[in-house]
Amino acid sequence: MAEGKLTKAVKRLEIAKDTTSYQKEWFRSLRERVAAGEPLGWGTASTPEELLCAMDIPFVCIQWWTALCAAKQMGPKFYDLLGKKGYRSDMCSYCASGYACTLDPNPEDGPWGGLPKPTFVVSYDHCPCAKKIDELAAEEWGAEIFYMPHSYNPVQINDWELAWNEWEKLTTKKRLDERTEDMHRLVQFLERVTGRRLRKDRLIEALHYSNEQNMWFSKVRDLIANNRPAPVTVSDTIGVVMQTQWHRGTKWAAENAKRLYDEVKALVDEGRPTVPNEKLRLMWLGRGLWYNMGFYQHFEERYGASFVWSQYLAIGATKYIREEAEKDPLRALATRFCGGNDVAKWYMHEAETHGIDGVVYLISNVNCMNSGAFASGTIMDFEKRGIPVLVLGADPADARTWNQDLMTAALEEFLEKRVIPNKQQR
Repeated sequence: MAEGKLTKAVKRLEIAKDTTSYQKEWFRSLRERVAAGEPLGWGTASTPEELLCAMDIPFVCIQWWTALCAAKQMGPKFYDLLGKKGYRSDMCSYCASGYACTLDPNPEDGPWGGLPKPTFVVSYDHCPCAKKIDELAAEEWGAEIFYMPHSYNPVQINDWELAWNEWEKLTTKKRLDERTEDMHRLVQFLERVTGRRLRKDRLIEALHYSNEQNMWFSKVRDLIANNRPAPVTVSDTIGVVMQTQWHRGTKWAAENAKRLYDEVKALVDEGRPTVPNEKLRLMWLGRGLWYNMGFYQHFEERYGASFVWSQYLAIGATKYIREEAEKDPLRALATRFCGGNDVAKWYMHEAETHGIDGVVYLISNVNCMNSGAFASGTIMDFEKRGIPVLVLGADPADARTWNQDLMTAALEEFLEKRVIPNKQQR
């Protein structure tokens, strides 16, 4: 059980408040649409949302829903439901939240009125546990399921250097042909299950909006990387970026990303950073600490320590844009499943461009995508580069695994005994 007090982040950007208001209203309208008989999709963050957007199919992302449940302090409730049904206590929480909701006798008590029942599930994950959880959820909902295959990429390449405009080079032609065929199969599945038809012009429009949105995110990322002190921190941007990303392919998302850039650029122009006494720049690896977002801000005043990097802004800025996608939009989308393999090299690149002094890595050993075994090579690479790493062992969605006093003390000790002395020696 967590000790100490879990805290919410102070919202320092106006767009953060506006984005949350929009998301609540969007979810209310989504519930109404589903109640009126419209189809609803459920899937991971890797789902090609631009495709569903082009077909006007409502969609809820597993990771977004999990983060919302955690932020509303409902994670323990849903994981208790799994335990009462006899499931193991170390079931992957990040993938299991949706399935746990199917077991709730009072689903309307969930966040924002509860999750409506999806019509179909798009299952894409190389983890067999996640696939099984998708199957259980689909069975409970009576939903059809589509499997997006996962395959090893034999091409070792710095995908962040090529993804925007040389995306054909991200993998072999044979593998890209296979993934493109998967996209065609997905279209056929969606058309059969929903009765809606894909128009190529609508898909191209969605991809253009997606490119525009993530171009603005790349500009925000660059403002953070190139300014000392940073104009904003992870706690300022993570909610805006994540909620905007789940509307990828829409005009609203593109406009919202520009609004984020405009507000951050104004802070730079006016010389008003959110942490004026910034002395240390930190990278947060792993998933967001959704039930305790205030943790990121706790170390700003005393240590001048700013968390300036997380994967949420960086992924959109680096890996989603596909220029000239109109030539073959489904093939362009298929390259999302064909990126490089060495994520540690990308982390190093981002750490160098952002002037990172220390890394905090949130690791849950029961979470396959963020386990200690998965992270060990990355940690060693950072340490070899002279960038100290602190591992915090906790689940990003289950507050029962978090000890506030212990984690705060661990990070304070890390800053005082490793990060500060290391920076002084440089």
